[in-house]
Amino acid sequence: MEPLETLQDHSILSMVTGSGPVVQAVLITLIILSVWSWAITIQKFLQFRKARSDSNEFSSIFWETRNFARVDDSSRRLEASPLTKVFASGYRELSHIIQDRQSQGAPKAAGNLDLELATVEHALKRAEQAETGKLERGITFLASVASAAPFIGLFGTVWGIMNAFHGLSTLKSTTLQAVAPGISEALVATAIGLAAAIPAAVAYNYFVVAVKGFRQSMDAFSEEFLDIARQHFSR
Repeated sequence: MEPLETLQDHSILSMVTGSGPVVQAVLITLIILSVWSWAITIQKFLQFRKARSDSNEFSSIFWETRNFARVDDSSRRLEASPLTKVFASGYRELSHIIQDRQSQGAPKAAGNLDLELATVEHALKRAEQAETGKLERGITFLASVASAAPFIGLFGTVWGIMNAFHGLSTLKSTTLQAVAPGISEALVATAIGLAAAIPAAVAYNYFVVAVKGFRQSMDAFSEEFLDIARQHFSR
């Protein structure tokens, strides 16, 4: 019965608590990184889902009306949409240009049309960059966890195995039963490192693709916004 009891005592929890201080520090670090990456993953998933929902609604409003003033009034509640922020930035700059023309009494088809539209385009690009930065915030941490966690776990494993073999020097008989518990405790670090890295890698790849889709949507919308603005000034 003694070997069975010994086998039962070597659960995951007992192997973690029975590890050396260095391996325990590695395990605690990996657990913190895993919890942190899961928190970021959940927060980003909810953010992206809300952004996608608001963007779809904004696109419906924009393509149905194509009236900037009406779109501005109807889309203010869609704050999670990157398209809304890009539109608000472009519309604000366009409104300033129209007000300046009216105050100066300049005709709509003035010769500086290209310069004015370039100003609007710069405002759209700045908004795109700002929204892309918001979407990408936290994603690089997931990439860091995905790449570093396996090596952190491997370090804990190597250190634990070194201690296990070092402990054999004090024993008269070197059997598998003597070295197996130490090696199994050390391998837990690699397992936890992979458990932290794999979800982070999957989440990172998912969010990178999602950010790319949002950027393409913002680029296409900016071009359409400029086309409508050019038609307005050309009348």
